[in-house]
Amino acid sequence: LPTSSPPSKIPSRPRKIRKLSPDLSFDPNASQQATTSSSTSLTEQRKTVGRTSKTKLSQHRALAVVAPRIISRSLSCEGEVENAIHHLRDADPLLASLIDLHPPPTFDTFHAPFLALTRSILYQQLAFKAGTSIYSRFISLCGGENGVVPETVLSLTSQELRQIGVSGRKASYLHDLARKYQTGILSDSAIVNMDDKSLFTMLTMVNGIGSWSVHMFMIFSLHRPDVLPINDLGVRKGVQLLYNLEELPRPSQMDQLCEKWRPYRSVASWYLWRYVEAKGAPSSAAAVAAGASLPPLQQQEEPQQHQQQPQLMDPINSILNLGYDLFLREKKNVSFVACFGVTSISC
Repeated sequence: LPTSSPPSKIPSRPRKIRKLSPDLSFDPNASQQATTSSSTSLTEQRKTVGRTSKTKLSQHRALAVVAPRIISRSLSCEGEVENAIHHLRDADPLLASLIDLHPPPTFDTFHAPFLALTRSILYQQLAFKAGTSIYSRFISLCGGENGVVPETVLSLTSQELRQIGVSGRKASYLHDLARKYQTGILSDSAIVNMDDKSLFTMLTMVNGIGSWSVHMFMIFSLHRPDVLPINDLGVRKGVQLLYNLEELPRPSQMDQLCEKWRPYRSVASWYLWRYVEAKGAPSSAAAVAAGASLPPLQQQEEPQQHQQQPQLMDPINSILNLGYDLFLREKKNVSFVACFGVTSISC
């Protein structure tokens, strides 16, 4: 049998010891002192780092105290409109001059979201008198405002709605809104508790409700404090006049131009509407505030809606408790559209 040879042993070389100091003598006391000093220096470094971190943290806290973040509440909360006006005065001196010209808005009327959205659809592209007439007949058909619920709206046929003046297109919008409520996609409680971004996404899924309608609903029905209707021609025209811009700002520019108004852009928009009304009026702003008929102005409308029914506009005092819309007419014509329950329209 072949015999296996034992494993070969590799001779080990002695490890070279590198001297750290020229001193050849070994002093145990010195070694102990070096160890103590190194641990002491490490402890001091940790303390220094700790003090530095605490200093930076205290500085950040000091900055936070100096410039706290403003948390806005619903505009119907007591004192919130006053807080908004105070903030806007400090944030924008040009807007402060507008605030001095008009009394503050009020937001103290609340309608159930389904009723308010139904109302906004019915008032689309209609003047105040025409919209009020159709809305009154619709309420009677439902058995009162308390009867405006998804089940009742779905039970009304398109023929029944056309008999009271509702177009076939608007009837389909009403049915689509009611079906989304019935299937649970939307609900009054969910709408009230949604954040602005989610609410915008969900409501624009409803046929006949575009971005402008959602913004008006959020301001005048839910009293959300920081809504900027970037597609509203009245607000865009107000920004152009306020900042003396050569051209009408595009919707994509509005956020940047109005950033300083956060978190009360809803109230700022309200004052811009008043400003544009006063600028185009044949009389002074005081006459407008007193209830004079408002001047014509251009306005965009929802992309989903194309019907236009020119109507004479009522004085502003006649649309108390209602929101409004300005939509595109001829070069210098306007019509307000009463859409949402609100007591903040009076100048």
